[in-house]
Amino acid sequence: MPLTHTRDLFAKALKGKYALGAFNVNNLELLQAIVEACEEEKAPVILQISRGARQYANPVYLKKLIEAAVSLSNIPIAVHLDHGDTFELCKECIDDGFTSVMIDGSHEPFDKNVELCRKVVDYAHKHNCVVEGELGQLVGAQHDEGENTGGYSKGGVYTHPEEAVQFVRKTGVDSLAVAIGNSHGAYKFKGEQHLDLERLKNIKKALMDAGLGDYPLVLHGASSVPKDLVELINQHGGKLGTDTAGVPEADIEVARRVGCTKVNIDTDLRLALTAGIRKVLDENPREFDPRKYLGPARATVKELVRHKVRDVLCCAGHAFD
Repeated sequence: MPLTHTRDLFAKALKGKYALGAFNVNNLELLQAIVEACEEEKAPVILQISRGARQYANPVYLKKLIEAAVSLSNIPIAVHLDHGDTFELCKECIDDGFTSVMIDGSHEPFDKNVELCRKVVDYAHKHNCVVEGELGQLVGAQHDEGENTGGYSKGGVYTHPEEAVQFVRKTGVDSLAVAIGNSHGAYKFKGEQHLDLERLKNIKKALMDAGLGDYPLVLHGASSVPKDLVELINQHGGKLGTDTAGVPEADIEVARRVGCTKVNIDTDLRLALTAGIRKVLDENPREFDPRKYLGPARATVKELVRHKVRDVLCCAGHAFD
């Protein structure tokens, strides 16, 4: 099956009241786990490539890996640039065959963000590619730079419904990532903090009232940071703090019903892969064959993805809608 456009996937997801899993890909094992899980669950999937992943794995390697996955799979697969921060990067990905790109100007002033998004939209739409923008600022590690490299933001700015309407109208973006208390990384929340779901409902209503229809919204920083994976990592030599906390899955389920059509998941994949590797190497310290620890780690990621698409996003069984 050829690559699918997120525009097509969004329309079906909005009609079916389910959300699409957008899973970040950095290497072979993550890609295999994601695609195999979605194939078995008959779930459409968005494979996300970040700037950091392109720098780590080389864009050519990633492209060929995804081509292999697409050739072996029957489910709808879209390929999306996650957190593109320049027009040049977005253009490169569009020219390389991505079916969707995100241009993140959220840390620019409103007018600058609009200008940057409009430029990407104009180019993308001429080349049959769809565009995701972002309005509002998430806390956490930005642009996949990691929490200790200067790319970590401690101050967030929530998305305002009225500005969301203006932004969509002025830019022409096909979907909008919103800031409603979500954040990047493994230390999202303190105590019983939750997403601002009322704000999400108001954003959705404002877009609807403005004549923009059942507009697709995107939830970044939506990993739930499962406690069992954190405990497994620490049990086998890890030093993750006890204050690791993610978005409650119950909040994601409500966001899905309200109209968050795309839900980004990255940190949970990293935790699952790391937990699987640490367990094998801790229990078998003489092991040095990568296949012996990456194989079980891949299986851990696969089960996580199966859970997400089946029990949280509810997109399992919708591959052929």
